[in-house]
Amino acid sequence: MDEKTKFLIWYVVFAIIGILILNQLIVAQYAPQDIPYSEFLDALDEGRIVEVSITGDQIEGLMLVRDDPDTDIRFTTFRVEPELSEKLLEQGVTFVGRPERTFFRDLLAWVIPLMLFLGIWVLIMRRMSAGAGFMNIGQSKAKVYLEKDIKITFEDVAGVDEAKEELREVVDFLKNPEPFRRLGGRMPKGVLLVGPPGTGKTLLAKAVAGEAGVPFFSISGSDFIQMFVGVGAARVRDMFKQARETAPCIIFVDELDAVGKARAGAGGFGGGHEEREQTLNQLLSEMDGFDPREGIIILAATNQPETLDPALLRAGRFDRNVLVDKPDFRGRIEILKLHAKKIKLSDNVDLETIARMTPGFSGADLANVINEAALLATRKNKEEVEMPELEEAVDRTIAGLAKKNRVINPKEKKIVAYHETGHALVAAFTPGADKVKKITIVPRGIGALGYTQQLPTEDRYLMTRQELQGKIDVLLGGRITEALVFEEVSTGAQNDLQRATDIARAMVSELGMGKTLGLSTYPRQRRPVFLDSEHSPFQGKEYSESTAAQLDVEVKDLLSERESVVRKLLSEHLETLHRVAEHLLEKEVLDEKEFNALIEPPPPPPPNS
Repeated sequence: MDEKTKFLIWYVVFAIIGILILNQLIVAQYAPQDIPYSEFLDALDEGRIVEVSITGDQIEGLMLVRDDPDTDIRFTTFRVEPELSEKLLEQGVTFVGRPERTFFRDLLAWVIPLMLFLGIWVLIMRRMSAGAGFMNIGQSKAKVYLEKDIKITFEDVAGVDEAKEELREVVDFLKNPEPFRRLGGRMPKGVLLVGPPGTGKTLLAKAVAGEAGVPFFSISGSDFIQMFVGVGAARVRDMFKQARETAPCIIFVDELDAVGKARAGAGGFGGGHEEREQTLNQLLSEMDGFDPREGIIILAATNQPETLDPALLRAGRFDRNVLVDKPDFRGRIEILKLHAKKIKLSDNVDLETIARMTPGFSGADLANVINEAALLATRKNKEEVEMPELEEAVDRTIAGLAKKNRVINPKEKKIVAYHETGHALVAAFTPGADKVKKITIVPRGIGALGYTQQLPTEDRYLMTRQELQGKIDVLLGGRITEALVFEEVSTGAQNDLQRATDIARAMVSELGMGKTLGLSTYPRQRRPVFLDSEHSPFQGKEYSESTAAQLDVEVKDLLSERESVVRKLLSEHLETLHRVAEHLLEKEVLDEKEFNALIEPPPPPPPNS
């Protein structure tokens, strides 16, 4: 006996029980009060009987309440003596014998409950699917956007020109597939968009649908995964069925890694999640089973491509990978201009400067900067967004909200001022280091008591050993300044030391820039392609303990060497260090122009005439 038959049997049983219960409740509500025959005779003698109906030995009628003559109640009783009619005549009561009529009561007690349960039955039958389970649980949860509902085009996407060029071919195929078939070629069944979070993968997928003018099915990978085994597979089948009925169309699966992670034994990442594996198997089967000539293109997005099942990435399923990376300098300018169209910008705003201040920002980060600047200008009752609001929005995104009301005692404030000045001076006097844009000792975020902002002159994709050493020097500058000036150190350099150690260890163990270990690499952990390595799982060491000890020694030696270099540099510019720190204590914020004026040597005195 299948699940559907069991459900139908139990429904009928509970419906019958429910009808009987409702019948008893309705009968009890409309039934007259049963009284003893002696009480009836007393009421008859007292003249409280208004009318009666006699059916055989049963007497039913209206009787006035003894304590409340204005109220009557319906009663029923059974006669026990034949002289009743004589007594009724003596009292002048009108009575008639007739059969009892209970049509209305029977209608309420039986027909209405039956109609109620019949209506519930019809509703459930309509909601049940022949093969998808109960209450639409197996139907696809994809949001369907018709072509007229999608207003996004490639004009609304900036900073990812290469990705747009790759996807424009998909648009051309959906609009006019014949030229692609002329030479026997076929479009890829699936296109995988890979890249860091916030780079516009979902926006690109919608833009493809908007350009092609076709329906757009959007679903997240997590929507397939349910607690019931088989539900996800049913939803995959239903989604592809709907897509075939509306082809040509686009199916977009966001966060593909939620359903497409490698199965157990297929790459080492998988687990024993039966529902997810069945859903993945169904997805693989559907992608093999549809004809690309139907005009169905599958787009998917993920920021963890290394965790996907190899069977999903093979040719014939996701044939093409499109990188949607963080924008470069020109791309950031285009994104800023795109979002700036929605707000009122002042003529003095230089978006190129903002683009230089935001290396590594994604499209979502840049959109947030523009929005934060508009909100800041609104709070200040300005008519336009100006440069200070945009710069403050960048600072908020990088370091957090400024906490101007936080009270810091003078000693700590002086330590923070010298600490940040140390960072800035090392950056200023280190060849190849990014120039200083701003120094502030206004607390920001959770634990940042100060902040030194550097402005790179250009986007960099490769770094030399000297440049990496320069980064370590800048990070160590704050801690060494504290030791030079106060002859003691504070806890404020914790994050700086951690980042410096990470760079030094990467140089020695992964980049082959050590002095004694040669060109071999000794990775500490599996690094995800597009996510922070802080959250990645440890892979385990693949080298001996003696090699690990040698790595530790070399990292320590490298940091000690850079410490000596930075200490010497700061000692040579001690007078400049004091001068900048005193101005920073006084003003709390120094911009690039003020900082450069303080570190430049004073002009020589004029010669004696």
